[in-house]
Amino acid sequence: MRAPVPRPLRSSRTPQSPLAWLLAWAYPYRLRILVATVLVTGGALLQVVGPLLTAAAVDLYLKPQASATAQKVLALMTLLGLPASGSAGLVSLAALYLLALLAGALLMVVQAKVMLTTGQLVMRDMRNRLFAHLQTLDVAFFHRTPTGRIITRLTSDVEAVNELFTSGFVEILADVLLLSGIMVVLFSLSVRLALVAFSVLPLLALLAWWFRTNAREIYLEVRTRFAAVNTHLQEHLAGIAVIQVLRAQKPSAEKLVHLDAQHRDANIRGIFYYAVFYPAVELLTAFGIAGLLHFGARWSQQGLVSFGVLVAFVQYVQRFYRPIGDLAENYNVLQASTAAAVRLQELLATKPKLKAPPRGQRPPRLGRLEFRQVSFAYQEGEPEALKNVSFLVEPGEKVAVVGHTGAGKSTLVNLLLRFYDVQRGAVLVDGVDVREFDLAELRSRFAVVLQEVDCFAGTVRENVALGRQGISDQRILWALEQVQAREVVERLPGGLNAVLGERGSGLSVGERQLLAFARALVGDPEFVVLDEATASVDPLTEARIQEALQRLLAGRTALIIAHRLTTTQLCSRVLVFHRGKLVESGSHADLLAQRGAYYALFGRQLAVS
Repeated sequence: MRAPVPRPLRSSRTPQSPLAWLLAWAYPYRLRILVATVLVTGGALLQVVGPLLTAAAVDLYLKPQASATAQKVLALMTLLGLPASGSAGLVSLAALYLLALLAGALLMVVQAKVMLTTGQLVMRDMRNRLFAHLQTLDVAFFHRTPTGRIITRLTSDVEAVNELFTSGFVEILADVLLLSGIMVVLFSLSVRLALVAFSVLPLLALLAWWFRTNAREIYLEVRTRFAAVNTHLQEHLAGIAVIQVLRAQKPSAEKLVHLDAQHRDANIRGIFYYAVFYPAVELLTAFGIAGLLHFGARWSQQGLVSFGVLVAFVQYVQRFYRPIGDLAENYNVLQASTAAAVRLQELLATKPKLKAPPRGQRPPRLGRLEFRQVSFAYQEGEPEALKNVSFLVEPGEKVAVVGHTGAGKSTLVNLLLRFYDVQRGAVLVDGVDVREFDLAELRSRFAVVLQEVDCFAGTVRENVALGRQGISDQRILWALEQVQAREVVERLPGGLNAVLGERGSGLSVGERQLLAFARALVGDPEFVVLDEATASVDPLTEARIQEALQRLLAGRTALIIAHRLTTTQLCSRVLVFHRGKLVESGSHADLLAQRGAYYALFGRQLAVS
């Protein structure tokens, strides 16, 4: 399901503030939030009613004493037709008090359900949008951004936003309404006692300011430390085989202990502020109540304040100070959500640098590739990965690319598929500069098999089709048969319905490679690019693949980046790269006869084998 588009709250030319941006995400669910607001308002009013009923009960029945509050409650009881005298009147007040409690609890349950559901819906929309946006970004973004940081954005930061909707906005509103209601009632009951009750407010305000300021800084540090822990876990669990082979478990664990200790220490510093804040609020509350009891008892004896009003004040003060602490906490939730919103805004504001033109070209399929005086560096100021490279691959031609590691072979693939743009020169596919292509059309013409095979958790069918429309089971089985992988799939429980684990667990490295070949070929591509695709398979599997390639590459233009030079014998031409330059070009036999760079590479591999 496509996530609703948040409604912009201001002109698209003016960047939205984080709070406005968050409200835009909530806009599709504004009716839910309105209902929750009404419920919260009703709950706040019911919390104000309880102590008033207590005051009336004391002044009317327990310690009879004339008070305006008692008379108003008595009039209300008469209006409702409730018994108002003797023990029956006391029972009526108790019933009203119990009814107010039950109604408040019911409103709280409904409001919590409404807001928790709203928070989950907003999180769903946000994660869907973030993931969809990430898939549009250039490969360069993922090369320079740690995966752990991205995962933290999609998990912890989105969760922080969820807290805002579930316990932030509405809770802050509830606390403000409750505080406002209590202040109005207290001053209406007794200005004297209200001034005594609020005498500790300046100290509470200072305490809340101190807590909010320090807790916010700690919270930001905690988020940063947590992202570092996530990054380490993701990298080291993904590379666990390498770590175990190199016996690097201890350094890896020690690094995690160090990062986790920093995260722990930041949390502990935050705990200090919480440990001081809440007991201090309780202490100031006790001082406020003590002042009320001291002055209230004296004024009650003097007849200036009824005993019922004094009891109500004590209840109100206890309810008044608690929301102040909650406001400080919820303000931190607001700050944390705002900080998370800033990071999520930045992520969504990250735009792909490589964009297709508004009217991208879709030329006829000819099968021609050309690099024309191409020079390219991955980062400005770094050495060039390719230096003034020019070559042409004719339709149906099979060309091998060889060279030492770092010679620039894989860079050819990155430029062909336009994962990066050249700084000088041009890359042409079917006679058109790839920068003028419709990007989806360009990539649909290529089938690419890389050295590192990416399999995904799911069925074999899903891994081969990979969400592409119009690919039947017959087509999948044909592709599997062409790369001699059908028997591998058929012996799996369920065949095409067999479920693979994460990263294709359940298949060997060679079997995953065969699956990648089938995935590449099932779409009947115009071009086939193999980037050291047989480097990870055993010689027997490679022989099967080589046999399949002779049939599968017929009629297609192929660029084969070869790790094993035996693959080059399938190609009509070999391009030899060295330090980013094309140093030799010719057939396998001709290059051997020249006794140059290719001859040296071939000789070294034969010596090793």
